[in-house]
Amino acid sequence: MFSTAFLDLPPLAGAAGTVRLPGSKSISNRVLLLAALASGTTTIHDLLDSDDTRVMLDALRALGCGIEPAGASLRITGLGGQLPPSLGATLLPLFLGNAGTAMRPLTAALSLLGGEFELSGVPRMHERPIGDLVDALTQLGCRIDYLGNPGYPPLRIHPVSHDELALGAPIRVRGDVSSQFLTALLLALPLAATQRDITIEVIGVLISKPYIEITLNLLSRFGIEVRREGWERFVIPAGSRYRSPGDIHVEADASSA
Repeated sequence: MFSTAFLDLPPLAGAAGTVRLPGSKSISNRVLLLAALASGTTTIHDLLDSDDTRVMLDALRALGCGIEPAGASLRITGLGGQLPPSLGATLLPLFLGNAGTAMRPLTAALSLLGGEFELSGVPRMHERPIGDLVDALTQLGCRIDYLGNPGYPPLRIHPVSHDELALGAPIRVRGDVSSQFLTALLLALPLAATQRDITIEVIGVLISKPYIEITLNLLSRFGIEVRREGWERFVIPAGSRYRSPGDIHVEADASSA
């Protein structure tokens, strides 16, 4: 069939080129939520364009955040820790696809913002556990109902005032299931830390510690200095307020490439 019995392929001597790494998904959605909760306008550079960030942006628009493209960047005008009066007591449904990086943090933040929300996703999202986060939030006094299987989305979140919250005792959350539960609490609880410190205690061995480091570093960029005592105890100081850093760059992530 072939006139050549064999073909020698010499070893490659070298390769060259340029690869533009996409922004980190984990950092992108954390930054979007913090920018939405902060006062002022934040310009986000190198934001990842993905399903997770698109559903987060859709949710933030529905909540009343100003979102404006600025060339290759995005400008987010935050809520300053409060829902706009136009939302009132109206039930706001939010569809979050299969984005765990949106569902978990938004569940915590919306439980403390005082509105009425329904969070749902694709069928696969409704198979992803959220019970440990909901348990931690209900310890605090938040009112959350399961609309399907207990421990899983979809969820109905009812408004509570900060005066109704039980802030005196530590909030306990499991750390051996998903670090996203602790991240969600860390991102959201500064909303309630107006008058007193809020303490989170981790039950069990905390997994994915580098992701918690990412969360703490980003909180610091937005003016929240969480005190960490080992990996078992985190204290959000009284008087914490989200403040926009003005500009923030999303770190590139080789694993996303």
